[in-house]
Amino acid sequence: MATYVPVRWVPPLLYGAVLVGGLYYTAADLDGGPGPAVWRTVGFVAAIGALFALERGAGALGTRRRAAGRMPILLARCALIGVVVLLDASGLSPVLVVLLPFTAYFAFGRTTALVLGALCLAGPLAAYVLAVPGWYRDPEHVSDLLMLCVGLVLALAMAAVAVGEQHARLALEGYAARVAELSAATERNRLARDIHDSLGHHLTAMSVQLEMASEFRALDPDAAQRALNEARRSVRLALGDVRQSVRALRSETPPHPTLAAALADLAHGGAVAPRVSVEVSGDQDGYGTAELTTLYRAAQEGVTNARRHARATRVSVVLRLAEDAARLVVADDGRGFTPAEATAGVGLLGMRERVQLVAGSVDIDSDPGAGTRLTVTVPRGTAGEA
Repeated sequence: MATYVPVRWVPPLLYGAVLVGGLYYTAADLDGGPGPAVWRTVGFVAAIGALFALERGAGALGTRRRAAGRMPILLARCALIGVVVLLDASGLSPVLVVLLPFTAYFAFGRTTALVLGALCLAGPLAAYVLAVPGWYRDPEHVSDLLMLCVGLVLALAMAAVAVGEQHARLALEGYAARVAELSAATERNRLARDIHDSLGHHLTAMSVQLEMASEFRALDPDAAQRALNEARRSVRLALGDVRQSVRALRSETPPHPTLAAALADLAHGGAVAPRVSVEVSGDQDGYGTAELTTLYRAAQEGVTNARRHARATRVSVVLRLAEDAARLVVADDGRGFTPAEATAGVGLLGMRERVQLVAGSVDIDSDPGAGTRLTVTVPRGTAGEA
């Protein structure tokens, strides 16, 4: 159960008002209470000072105190208020009784505060019934009870409003912490997809190119040199992707080449199997950056998988940019696979997440020995400039 903090200024304000009233009665010689006036005044001031100290100590403990520590504070406050009421000559001190259910609302909850408020009202009522015959015909006694009742209602209402505000603030802080966690998780997933799709693609190409350079070094030096040249080019592209990612993290605006030009880069490196052909038709105007990035990353993932796993000799990338949606098809003549057994792969998972974020769909058609056909459909204008 959450512990709420009472409104700190209310008890000291009431203590101060009662203290001023009691001292005024003493100074004006209006003191008609029992016992010697000097000692009664000293005790009255000491009790008020003890209440001030009690509130300060309770505030220092704050929300760290447990329920076992809150009960002694409530009992001490009740005893000191009783002493003040007994020694006060002004008759103003009964107003302090409303502080008991008020502070109990924060420490113990609404039910305890209501019960304590009922007891605070029942005490004077029982005293009138037992000691003042016909009290209900006396306007002063009836007025005192009504004022006490109104004061208790206002105190409980103020406590309820304060507790509600603190509860809402705690809930908002919890929601903010949850949103921060989700935002961090979303950003981690985005970075993971970017690393896999960009660096993973280029590292795969470099691996294949270096393997070919090693195999053809003695048999065909020219082919080995071309493979090394392509590996160097892949390194430059990887560095470019890293710089672009850093610019994105720094909120700098990177240059945006057309999607057709970006896809054409996938077809380079013809000296290294598989051979990639790219065909793009339509206008990319009206498609947001998120949509175009999703299409490019999906094509990149398809080509990377064909190079890494499919042992394909040919890969075709066909993109149709229509007025309502874009349709990307990446097909290879590799060894194929069973899609249901490969859905847990990081690359396919990241691609599906990207496509879902722009309200698109992914379809994979493949069988062992029959090649693979990846189809991605992305509606136009659903993501905007995300």
